[in-house]
Amino acid sequence: MNCSNCGHFNDGGKFCVKCGHKLQEEAAASQTAAASEYQPQPQTAYAPQQPNQRVRQAKKISKSFFSYFAEGIKNPTATAQAAGESQFVNALITVILYALSIPIMLYVGWKLLLIQFVRSMFKLPIISEELAPSDMEDFNTGADLIKATDINNIIHFNFTDFVFKQGILIFIGLAVIIGATYVAAKFGKVDVSFKEFFSRFGTFMIIPTALLLVGLVLAFLHVEYFSYFMNFGLLSIFLVVPFTIASFKQSGTSGLDRIYSTLIVYVVITIVLTFIANGLGEEAKTIITRMGNSTELNDLF
Repeated sequence: MNCSNCGHFNDGGKFCVKCGHKLQEEAAASQTAAASEYQPQPQTAYAPQQPNQRVRQAKKISKSFFSYFAEGIKNPTATAQAAGESQFVNALITVILYALSIPIMLYVGWKLLLIQFVRSMFKLPIISEELAPSDMEDFNTGADLIKATDINNIIHFNFTDFVFKQGILIFIGLAVIIGATYVAAKFGKVDVSFKEFFSRFGTFMIIPTALLLVGLVLAFLHVEYFSYFMNFGLLSIFLVVPFTIASFKQSGTSGLDRIYSTLIVYVVITIVLTFIANGLGEEAKTIITRMGNSTELNDLF
């Protein structure tokens, strides 16, 4: 220890061997100074982070929907008849999936549909008789080239413009169909709220939606049979209407007969599908025009 009076280093003892200054006071002062310099920092208590409320709500809704959807595939009639207003959100999600899966499927698989269309044209007797076998071989070679080419980028086929625009139109068409079915049920003296009716209609749409989702997966895998699932899913809407109406009990016998109610809704469905087909036809014309004007696509051939 160094003496604070003369600076001499001492190995120990109570007094400095050179000047006699008391060393114990110096040691106590140094310990006090060291203790005052070291002040332990208070530990900040971190509360466990709580999951976001929206995330928890989304997980809850998704879990409920998957359970509802699986049960609807397993027991469609029982699930639909048990569906009340509490299943309105799940039914709405089903209708949205149905509306979006069609344009997504067409966006992904339109090349396969075009190839199927041309191949079916080649099989017509009036055309096949005029074609040489080499022409069909050339077509198959060109078809394989089209499958392997990302033509969406070449003709600038925008996903957002096509999928969301057509998806909204299809959703509006479904809303019209559901509304017309509800009105027809009311004429048939069915005493039910719109939310409950929508829930049951949407539950009966689980199987058509499942067919479209299977077709969508096949379209992503470039399997040409996806179009069959798309057609079955579209035509199944004609079965959903009578199933929904028949699942409710009439409150009287003086209302509109269910057969006539169903036929009236079929007329509405035909009109709605015609508008949807016209919209898709306009998109098809746009695609064909872009293909014809694309120099990059012409360079491929």
